[in-house]
Amino acid sequence: MRVAVVTESFLPQVNGVTNTVGRILEHLAAHGHDALVVAPRPGPSVYAGFPVVAVPGVGLPGYREFKLGLPTRRVERLLREFGPDLVHLASPIALGAAGARAARRLGVPCVAVFQTDVAGFARAYGFRGTDAMIWSWIRHIHRQADITLVPSRASYEQLSAQGVPRLALWARGVDAARFNPAHRDQTLREWLLGDREVLVGYVGRLAGDKRVHLLACLADLPKVRIVAVGDGPAAPSLRALIPSAALPGFLSGQALSAAYASLDVFVHTGADDTFGQCVQEAMASGVPVVAPAVGGPLDLVRHEHTGLLFAPDDTDELRRRVAELVASPALRARYGAKAREAVLTRSWASVCDELLGHYSQVLTGRRPLEHALG
Repeated sequence: MRVAVVTESFLPQVNGVTNTVGRILEHLAAHGHDALVVAPRPGPSVYAGFPVVAVPGVGLPGYREFKLGLPTRRVERLLREFGPDLVHLASPIALGAAGARAARRLGVPCVAVFQTDVAGFARAYGFRGTDAMIWSWIRHIHRQADITLVPSRASYEQLSAQGVPRLALWARGVDAARFNPAHRDQTLREWLLGDREVLVGYVGRLAGDKRVHLLACLADLPKVRIVAVGDGPAAPSLRALIPSAALPGFLSGQALSAAYASLDVFVHTGADDTFGQCVQEAMASGVPVVAPAVGGPLDLVRHEHTGLLFAPDDTDELRRRVAELVASPALRARYGAKAREAVLTRSWASVCDELLGHYSQVLTGRRPLEHALG
C-alpha cells in the first residue's frame, strides 16, 4: 500500500512523535509498502528509503527550537502527486490539519494519531485560558479522520470527554535489546557518582512542559547524585538550579543505552505526557520508575510493583517515593526486574503490526472497532 505520513515533528527534532514516525516508516519499508513523508524543515530528504518533503516551519514562542509545520496548500499537491491509499496524520496540529483537509478533498481514508496534549503544552508556556479554543481545533481535525489512535487510557478518556469520535488504543513499542540492564556501565557510573552512591536520573527534553525543575527537590537527598540526560531550553536554568547535578547533554545510541541502564532510580517529572516513552525505556533497562499518577504513566507504572507513583503536584510525596527507593537496594532490584518483565512483549514489530491492522480496517471500508475501556 501507499501511505502518506504527514507529521508535525521529524528529524532533527528528537521526541516521541519523531521516534514513533521513524519506527512506522522502518516497518513499512520492511514489509514492502511505499511511503511519502511530509514534515517541517529542516530535516533529511530520505528516511528508510522513503522521500521526505520538507515544508516551512516556525519556532514556537518560548521554545524556538521546536518547529511547527505551516499548513500550506502544497500539502494537497504533494499528496495528489503521490497518490496515497491512506493518509497517516502524526500528532496533527497545524501541518496535520492541512493533511486532513487534503485527504478529504482527495477522497482518501485518514488515520490520525493523537500524541501531544497541546492544551497542556500551551499552559506550560504561559498560554492560559486557551483550552476551549485548542480543544475545538483538535475536535475539528480528528473528526475528519476515519479513526483516531490514542496511546493510553488517560488519553482515550480525555478525547472521549472532548467529543472526539472513533477512538482506539494504540500504544508504543520499545526495543528491549537496546534498552537493557546489560548496558549498565560501571565506569560511567563512577564518573557520574563522584562522591555519591545512588544515581537518580531523568532522560528526555529539558523543557518547561517536562517540569524538570522538580528534580531540585531531590538534590539534597543523602547519597544521591541527580542526572538529567537531554537538551532543551530549560538546560541553563536547571544547571543553575542544581549545581551538583550531572548534565551530560543529548545522548543517543550506545551512550543513551548505557545512561539509562546505569541509573538506580528513574524519575519522570512531566504531567502532560500522553504516553511516556522514556518511562518505558527505563523499565526495559531494568530501572524502577517514580512517575506522576496522571496521563500515560498510569498505563505503564504499576504502583509498588514496577515502581512508585506520586500526586503530580506534590513534591513532598515525590521526595518520599524517591527516598524510599534510595534507601533500599533490594526494593530497587525487585521493582527493576518486574519493570523489565512488564515491557518485554511490547516490541515495535508487534505494535506496528497492530497499526497495519488499523490501516487494513480503514482501507477495506469496515468501521474501525472502538476499544472499550474496562
